[in-house]
Amino acid sequence: MPERRTVALVTLGCARNEVDSEELAGRLEADGWALVEDAANADVAVVNTCGFVEAAKKDSVDALLEANDLKGHGRTQAVVAVGCMAERYGKDLAEALPEADGVLGFDDYADISDRLQTILNGGIHASHTPRDRRKLLPISPAERQDSAASVALPGHGPGAPEAEVAPADLPEGLAPASGPRAPLRRRLGGAPVASVKLASGCDRRCTFCAIPSFRGSFISRRPSDVLNETRWLAEQGVKEIMLVSENNTSYGKDLGDIRLLESLLPELAEVDGIERVRVSYLQPAEMRPGLIEVLTSTPKVAPYFDLSFQHSAPGVLRAMRRFGDTDRFLELLDTIRSKAPQAGVRSNFIVGFPGETEDDLAELERFLDGARLDAIGVFGYSDEEGTEAATYDNKLHEDVVAERLARVSRLAEELVSQRSEERVGETVHVLVESVDDEGVHGRGEHQAPETDGQVLLTSGEGLSVGRMVEAKVVGTEGVDLVAEPLQGSLACSEEAGR
Repeated sequence: MPERRTVALVTLGCARNEVDSEELAGRLEADGWALVEDAANADVAVVNTCGFVEAAKKDSVDALLEANDLKGHGRTQAVVAVGCMAERYGKDLAEALPEADGVLGFDDYADISDRLQTILNGGIHASHTPRDRRKLLPISPAERQDSAASVALPGHGPGAPEAEVAPADLPEGLAPASGPRAPLRRRLGGAPVASVKLASGCDRRCTFCAIPSFRGSFISRRPSDVLNETRWLAEQGVKEIMLVSENNTSYGKDLGDIRLLESLLPELAEVDGIERVRVSYLQPAEMRPGLIEVLTSTPKVAPYFDLSFQHSAPGVLRAMRRFGDTDRFLELLDTIRSKAPQAGVRSNFIVGFPGETEDDLAELERFLDGARLDAIGVFGYSDEEGTEAATYDNKLHEDVVAERLARVSRLAEELVSQRSEERVGETVHVLVESVDDEGVHGRGEHQAPETDGQVLLTSGEGLSVGRMVEAKVVGTEGVDLVAEPLQGSLACSEEAGR
């Protein structure tokens, strides 16, 4: 029997990219490829790139160059770029980075196996010419679902032909496609948390963001596909799912029900084996009383609010083509905490946006002082190719942007440490994610994976990865918490492990 072709997927960027990589892995394994973790042991290294900001693009290029260095020193014969950066720049990236043996766009995902085999055989697959993917679907959201079958939507499928949907010899651990847009999926890793894509694309037109141009217009996945994928993940040992998209608050608008998320969340929480459901990427301007109610009162749904504020000065927000102001945002947070006092809230902010004044910066600082956020990301503005803001005349000098970034970052670090200290004495529900010589670490309801800190448990007796434990917060280490497991919770955990 000939040796199986091997492929390694290297994923950069956000959780949405992680889902896309697992879809690619599912397709490849179903077509006979062997998945390996180390690119040095792979015939083909596939780098799933990020094209959001300059730092992320640089990381993507570095990863491609690092994989290219393996050629000639081991098994690796080809390096292929996929993902947002590859989709966004296409043939321009291929010309600028000849070290990549192929640059594949989203339209290539359905035929990923054939594309890689062509490249591995020494053939050339022409890199695509970038296009505005917003134009691929109707302007009216109500008309998109019927048109979507002919558009490549990473994380949605499209499904294989009917005869190939669930072959009898599908490798163990591979999610079978069960609908017209349900993807094959293979988990890459054994963490007890996994992301589930709720939708793709974005209809907002923020002046600093290029994502809609290469991710396309907003389109929801059908609830049945989201539920089936969640059930499959639970069978794989996943305890927490995180719903991801460019804008989860818009979920369902193209399916005829903007409140669809409110009805879907309780169904997801009832899936056997799932202990926690988390929603990310929420738009403050689209928050609804009913959604707040479900997020703060549904058992197993984390009262977690990943709110994309970006700024709080009205003038800056209007220049960003966004809505709200300091007082409205604080009122929103007060409403959330009146229903769930321990709710977690995180957000990102851009400082140094064109036209931002000292008064605008002071207004942002006023908001941060009053918001009591659990996690804060701060970014200095830089021009992003193809965005409206890049054409603005009133740009600040890069030294001013750097000074403001340092200033607000210092404030943010101080404020999130204070917020952690406020949680001392609270009881937190911790999902254990690692048990090793460095201790037992997990995350509470207010902490999303990789972005919001973690919880160090003072005792690990009877605990294993994937356990949900009640613990009392007894200390802090910056944004991280130190917590003591409650005795009854440890006893339940030990009993569950038998």
